[in-house]
Amino acid sequence: MAKRPANRPASVYALAGIRLFNGVTGLLAPSLLIRRLDPDHEPSPAAVYAFRLFGIRTILLGIALLTHDGARLRQDLREGVLIHGSDTATAAMLGIRGQVPPRTAALTTLISATNTVLAATGQDAGNRQRK
Repeated sequence: MAKRPANRPASVYALAGIRLFNGVTGLLAPSLLIRRLDPDHEPSPAAVYAFRLFGIRTILLGIALLTHDGARLRQDLREGVLIHGSDTATAAMLGIRGQVPPRTAALTTLISATNTVLAATGQDAGNRQRK
């Protein structure tokens, strides 16, 4: 008999969707993302490589949110808070240091902060369901 999928909070589905979209874009169209960060230069091979690594990592993280349940899903969400919190801090620092255009820094910081909140919200909702 097939296992019934776990009931997940909407925030988990939202985070999974964002991760899958960004991951596929990073893997298949890294130049598109790189040009948003550095519109004045042609993407370097190292940047393309890094975005492809980021892409596959992000796809796997998104799939995990849709396939794991129970303690494993709660662990994925706890790790997500750290992952996306780190992404948020990095995006903010790039903006503060003037290493990316201000609009790009604000947008990437906002996206990463949203992901952090979604991971935390999913974790909280999962903890409430468990009780």
